[in-house]
Amino acid sequence: MCYRYLLQVEALQALAERLEVICPAGWRSRYNLAPGEPIPVVRMRSAATAREVAMLRWGLVPGWARENDAARAPANARAESLADRPTFRDAYRHRRCLIPASGFYEWQGRGRRRQPYLFRLRGEAAFGFAGLWEAWPDPASGRKLETCAIITTAPNELMRPIHDRMPAILALEDCGRWLDSRRVQPRELAPLLRPFPAEAMTATPLTNRVNNLRHDDPACLEPAPALDRDGDPAQLSLGW
Repeated sequence: MCYRYLLQVEALQALAERLEVICPAGWRSRYNLAPGEPIPVVRMRSAATAREVAMLRWGLVPGWARENDAARAPANARAESLADRPTFRDAYRHRRCLIPASGFYEWQGRGRRRQPYLFRLRGEAAFGFAGLWEAWPDPASGRKLETCAIITTAPNELMRPIHDRMPAILALEDCGRWLDSRRVQPRELAPLLRPFPAEAMTATPLTNRVNNLRHDDPACLEPAPALDRDGDPAQLSLGW
């Protein structure tokens, strides 16, 4: 799954320039983003003629939901069931978005401890998760709460030893097709949600600092001393 990621200013600016949108004012580099927080997403404007960056809460609340329950709002949506699940199927056709990122975290069980890993593209290039967004009408205020979710897919060879899911990362050449509001058929969209090529990514074991949500600084990216399966210092490799 994907419940933590990082987004540095440079990555957001690079992706915004590539997609011809304006970065949100005041964004600072974030190193430990989690569900429930406002995050920048790229989507089509309501007129469907141009793209925009909007700040949406991470954790999707469908428009038909009876209440805004942040604790139960899904942060992830499985690619294989988007067209069928009521929570996601309408957004899949009509409210897709791109969620800029610099990297994401996943944890692997190692005995009694969980080892965090940082996954990035080679060269630390900016990229975007495939996402969905929704607008929930608040009956108390009359305002609309806008929320989003990150789509996940099957793992590639790099991710498979760590977790059985990974976020759907869009190749830059596919971003335009994903955001194109004229595309509404699942058969057109599903091929874009394939596992990202493992050879284009890196995986780095980290210290436990990133485990604590109160830590949101560059130290979250500090590599961990490599450990063997008995917990002794050793060279740790995933084969990439």
